[in-house]
Amino acid sequence: MVKVVVIGGGWAGCAAALSAAKTGAHVLLLERTDLLLGTGLVGGIFRNNGRYTAAEEAIAMGGGDVFVAMDANTKHKGFSFPGHKHASTYDVTTMEPLVKKILQNYGIEIRTYTRVVDVVKLGKKIQALVVNDGAEIDGDVFIDATGTAGSMGNCLKYGNGCAMCVLRCPAFGPRVSVTAKAEVKEIMGRKADGSFGAMSGSCKLGKDSINKEIRDQLDREGVVVLPLPEKLQKGSSLGKKACTQYALPEYAANLVLLDTGHVKLMTPFFSIEDLRKVPGLEQARYEDPYAGSVGNSVRYLGMAPCSSSLKVEGVENLFCCGEKSAILVGHTEAIVTGLLAGNNAVA
Repeated sequence: MVKVVVIGGGWAGCAAALSAAKTGAHVLLLERTDLLLGTGLVGGIFRNNGRYTAAEEAIAMGGGDVFVAMDANTKHKGFSFPGHKHASTYDVTTMEPLVKKILQNYGIEIRTYTRVVDVVKLGKKIQALVVNDGAEIDGDVFIDATGTAGSMGNCLKYGNGCAMCVLRCPAFGPRVSVTAKAEVKEIMGRKADGSFGAMSGSCKLGKDSINKEIRDQLDREGVVVLPLPEKLQKGSSLGKKACTQYALPEYAANLVLLDTGHVKLMTPFFSIEDLRKVPGLEQARYEDPYAGSVGNSVRYLGMAPCSSSLKVEGVENLFCCGEKSAILVGHTEAIVTGLLAGNNAVA
């Protein structure tokens, strides 16, 4: 039986582990923190626009376990907000245990608190991974699902410093790229102005920190659009976002709030002093990132050069998925690339 080791337990890594297991492999999933799903712990949007078709295709082809779980844990479905039609949101506060149980039901071994720090390589093949306690973990095939966000040094260099986001680098150690450790030169995303990386596109507010009227509307409809006074409109922040699909004029003229269990504020950052000038948000507070007043995590700083099969160039037994494989935004893209990488790693 082929042994597949997946590094990174975000949506992409979970999907890769699931797909590899369903293809007949013994699968070990390594996650450096205490929880799976990564940014999926604070994301929550799916089935919006073309992602609806992608989810249905994944389900039809036998890789839909995670989409079925997301559908079962939906807070709102079929609603629209600027630039997006027929969106759904899942409950970010309860999603992770459901996904973990699905993986365990397929016999996938999950190791949390396990941070890869180096690789053992012979020629063009990875022989083993070295983890934070010094142990070596061998495998036949490896899948890099470590993402492209952070670390703290990158957020300082290319962003506004560590925003204290859900990735929690200070507590669990910064992201380590298996691709880079395998001596493959990574690709850095560059914006039109020549700067590198882009900020995550949303913040999360505590639901009990907004007024009851807005909270009730979110519970009913899933979305609230709050017009901003002209002096508070910040069109310059649109170009900083990873999610260019949200870089629309409506997001400069309004605050768009979505109900994902938290209140998802569709802007990379917004001064808390200005936020509290908006009627209904006088007591608002950030839950992710904690420094949402000044910045957010920076992404797209380490993508792997790979083929259409998601095999990393220059390493015979390394695949990649999620943001590691391309400039992708969205849980759906992460899951679909994970499903492909997991299947192709075994096939």
